[in-house]
Amino acid sequence: MSQVSDILKRDMDLFHDDLNCGSKISYTASDTVLVSDFTEYNPLHNGHFHCMKTAKEMFPESLFVAIVPGLFERSGRGIPYILPRHVRAEIAISVGADIVVEGPPMGIMGSGQYSLCLCKMFQALNTDYIPRGYKPVEGMDEILKRINLGHHIASKPYKIVDKTTKETLLKGKLEEDNYVITSFSNSLSKIGFDYAGKFIFVERIEGVSGTLIRESILQDNFDNVLDMMPQKTIEVLKREIKSGGIIYGLRDEERILDTANNYSLNELSGLNLFNEKLAKNIIDNGPYGDIETLEKSILHGFSSHFRQRVLSILENPIPKNTISQYIDNYPSKIRVLGYKNEESFEKFKEKVNNENISLLSRA
Repeated sequence: MSQVSDILKRDMDLFHDDLNCGSKISYTASDTVLVSDFTEYNPLHNGHFHCMKTAKEMFPESLFVAIVPGLFERSGRGIPYILPRHVRAEIAISVGADIVVEGPPMGIMGSGQYSLCLCKMFQALNTDYIPRGYKPVEGMDEILKRINLGHHIASKPYKIVDKTTKETLLKGKLEEDNYVITSFSNSLSKIGFDYAGKFIFVERIEGVSGTLIRESILQDNFDNVLDMMPQKTIEVLKREIKSGGIIYGLRDEERILDTANNYSLNELSGLNLFNEKLAKNIIDNGPYGDIETLEKSILHGFSSHFRQRVLSILENPIPKNTISQYIDNYPSKIRVLGYKNEESFEKFKEKVNNENISLLSRA
């Protein structure tokens, strides 16, 4: 079995373990300041590093906890990550994070679903501050100001609204980083988390290109991106390329084709993010002998990455109602991927209001 197949099998077992585990909430009286950031670190570049350094400089005695998306190793775009989460955690610890915990399975969820899970994780971590990178555009300063006042800001079709004052703050769509901020505000409001004054907004730095970084990895040539990433990221990437540890673009194709070819209409339409029209289209154009033919048969969706997300769901077929149960119970466990030292880990356990804390070993 391939490395990717091993990871996906292990993660499906973890997913179902979480469904059957009750969250154990406890009262905490820790005076440790916990700064919690959600970042994919795909891979960790200077933009991520700048955000981390800014927050740590503001609160030098704080515990910096990075939430790194976990189960199934698929990004919010449905695309396999460059590095498994344990390796991403290793890099984060090496450049300044105190603790790295596993976040929700982004690639098989809708954006609203994983935003809700992430916000429930912020709550479970007893988070004091949340650093977030943003891109300065017209109207964004007012949105950020309202959020740090604790207003309920939400993205609606083609506009951003302040649900606290019932005002429209901006017409049109926000770019991805800015959209994530409003999505967090909306989800945090839904779960009743008081985030007034908790966000640390950090303006994005220029000169970092994710496209060029990914190309450098595929070509094993980092000459054009040496100034875009910390040296540790580059060292680990080179090490993982040499050892065959890069999982970018790798899928369990046998599992995907098995789901597409053998699931019934009801089974397919019952999967998360699926509907009957999409399921029927896949069945009508099958059976499939390769991923390329299957991908071409998938209807266009609401985003340019919809087909990749569908492939990730076929690869890890989970029904809608099971995902709903998972979200309701999230986070039933807090899995730690890495920590700086024992002192940091002990402070973390004292601070967090969930007793189900465990260390996750590599697949």
